[in-house]
Amino acid sequence: MHFQHADDIWRDFPELSAGALFIDGVRSDVSVEGEIRRLQAIANERLGTGSESELPEMKPTQYRSASEALLRRFRKEGSLPAIHPLIDLCNAASLAFAIPIAVFDLERVTDFLLVRRALGNETYLTFSGEVESPEPGEVIFADGEGRAHARRWTNRQSGHSAIRPQTTRALIVAEALHETARDDVERLTIVLSEAIAVAWGDRPSMAVLDRSSPRFDFTV
Repeated sequence: MHFQHADDIWRDFPELSAGALFIDGVRSDVSVEGEIRRLQAIANERLGTGSESELPEMKPTQYRSASEALLRRFRKEGSLPAIHPLIDLCNAASLAFAIPIAVFDLERVTDFLLVRRALGNETYLTFSGEVESPEPGEVIFADGEGRAHARRWTNRQSGHSAIRPQTTRALIVAEALHETARDDVERLTIVLSEAIAVAWGDRPSMAVLDRSSPRFDFTV
């Protein structure tokens, strides 16, 4: 299986940097509380200097960033609800780095994930169970069956491939477009890799992608 961005995405967004991790052996009976507290402390410190919209990672785009929404909720409520250890860890990392992160259950993905512009005939399942069709030209994560597993970059993930208690294999993707995106995405990917290795006992495969190295291959 592989993950990559289409050539025209790199052409139109040369500042894009993406980090990807493949983890095999996911379980829901592990604890990541210590790392979550550490990452949330970083987020609290950063939010202490201003609002989430003022962070340099919050480069204005057509769509509101998922990480900005997480930061706003965290600032107002002081915590995020526990969902699954892998999701909770990635949400905490998204808070600390102000970079959106998507996590996909690979058992629900066919053949590959390609970040490309939608044709308009793809299917997207919301978390409430409704089926939508992305708008033509919208940036989506599509698999071999034409199913959109995320819309508007990583900002609207599909309920179809959401992490579940029975998930065993997952792909984690972080994307950023701000000035220091390459360095920040690389640091974020390393932080997640180390935390996953501690919690699940196995270091994931990982890659930082750019236009010269746009594809991440992994064995499922």
